[in-house]
This record gives sequence, structure tokens and C-alpha cells, in this order.
Amino acid sequence: MSLLEIEDLRVTFQTADGPVHAVNGLSFDIDKGETLAIVGESGSGKSQAAFAVMGLLARNGAATGKVNFDGTDLLKLTPKQLNKVRAQDIGMIFQDPMTSLNPYIRVSDQMAEVLQLHKGLSKRQAVAEAVQMLDAVRIPDAKARITMFPHEFSGGMRQRIMIAMALLCRPRLLIADEPTTALDVTVQAQIMDLLAEIRREFGTAIILITHDLGIVADACDKTLVLYGGQIMEQGATTDVFAAPSHPYTRGLLKAVPRLDRDDDELQTIAGEPPDMSRLPAGCPFSPRCAQVLPHCSAIRPNLDLFDAGRMRACHVPVAEVI
Repeated sequence: MSLLEIEDLRVTFQTADGPVHAVNGLSFDIDKGETLAIVGESGSGKSQAAFAVMGLLARNGAATGKVNFDGTDLLKLTPKQLNKVRAQDIGMIFQDPMTSLNPYIRVSDQMAEVLQLHKGLSKRQAVAEAVQMLDAVRIPDAKARITMFPHEFSGGMRQRIMIAMALLCRPRLLIADEPTTALDVTVQAQIMDLLAEIRREFGTAIILITHDLGIVADACDKTLVLYGGQIMEQGATTDVFAAPSHPYTRGLLKAVPRLDRDDDELQTIAGEPPDMSRLPAGCPFSPRCAQVLPHCSAIRPNLDLFDAGRMRACHVPVAEVI
């Protein structure tokens, strides 16, 4: 049995303009110690899928389907039961560490609160363990700096603090939502190296949510490509990057700047992301697809297995995707 198994996950938000379908039939799994990348443009449903797993959807949001973590369906748990799972078994690194950390509270108090609440430690014990975790994520002079406020740290250091907080209870699954956003490339590399080290040391499974394909290739075992809240393609990362089988995946990869390519202009995907409240009946990518077929906009393609461990949702034959 996989550590996390998601089946037909759907997330809908009720708004004044009608329902917004953020996630539409998402199914995947992840094993212990494995790293899965969920990639796609902004608005493709990546973060909302993660929030559904964590039980952190906005009040107007609702999730259906199955989210089995170690055999337990998280969508059926009470808030109190889910809070225990979040603390002890699943951790999450949020996009913006400056807004995720309370600017009015010292880092020591924010980290100690997690251990006091979920592990029953005293304040002194909790701070001591928090210092050890800050050392583990390479915060210089952690013992002295833990009493500082978030604004006294750089963006990269704040991200390390968020990672440390997520790891305090030694979760078996870590969800990293855009962990390198707004960081320079050197710090990005350091954060990704840190996540890889955490995976090796603790055996933690990691779901990496990102729109930056440049950080996925060396970091993840499997890649899942989302568009319009639906899976376009999934498989081993090496296979997806070496031979993308969906026009959308090819478009994403072509848009990544490369030193070995002498293009005069940065390649882009024409058009705009779909309106999630008015998705087409067929493939959500059909309005932007350069290889669209007559029936693509009317008939939604099934997510079918076409090679060992690889799946795609597309009417265009694999051999004809360019």
C-alpha cells in the first residue's frame, strides 16, 4: 500500500458568480521516501489539491473523492482528528515564509508552540529541540538567533525556518508548496539540496508543488502535469522530460530558458489559462493547443496508460505530438 493514495479528488468553491472547479478528478499515489513533483501554470489546481489533503481549504471550498493516508481517508476525519495527522504525519511548507510566520512573535515561540501542543513538551524542552532542528536546516548560530523575529532573517533563512517547523514532529509526508518562490537561484539550489538531505535522513516522502520545471529534473522521482485541475500527463520524471507525450507538457518544457538553445525569443504557450468556472466539456487545454483536433473541445480524453508507468490524457497520438 502506498503512503498516500488520492482517488478522484475534486475541489469546488462556491462563489457569487457560481461554482469554481479548481480540481477535477485528480488521482495519484506516493510511496514512503519518494518525491513527486506536481507542475503546471498558476491556477492549474496544484495548491488547492494540497490544501484539500491538509484540510486547509477556504470556507467556501469543499473536497470530494478519497485521500487515503496510510489507509485512513483524510476527507472523513473530524477537524480534531485531522489536526493530529497534520502535526504528526504530514507537514507543509507554504509559499511565502514572510506571511506564514507571525511577524509579531519570536521564532522560538512559534516553533516551541508546535512541540508543546502536539508532543506535550515543556517550553524549555521545546525550544531546545527547535534549536536542534534549526541546526539541521543549517541556520547559523541557531541557539542565539532563535529568539529573533522573522523580519530579522533573510528570505532564504525564513524558508529554512518554515522547513524546520514542518519537520519538528518528524512527519512521514512533507508537502512543499513553491518552496523556492522569490528566492535567487543560489538559495533555490540550497533549499532543494536541503529537501534532498531531509529525504535521505528521515525517509520522508515529499510532494513538490511548483511551476518551475528547472528545479524538478534533479529532485523528483515522478512528475504529474496539471492543467485546468486535471492531469495531462504523469510518469517518471526522466521519461516526462526526455519524451513529453502531451502538447501542454511540451509547451512547458519549450518555455524553459536553456543554455544549449540559440533561440532569439523565449517560447511561450499562446492564449490564457482556462476560466475554472467555465471549463470546456472536452480537454481544458484545447483552446490553446496547436495540435487541437475537431473533437478535442467536445470530448474529454481519458487518462490512459500508454507505456510502463506513464499515463496521458490526450486525443493526439503519442507519435504525432510535436
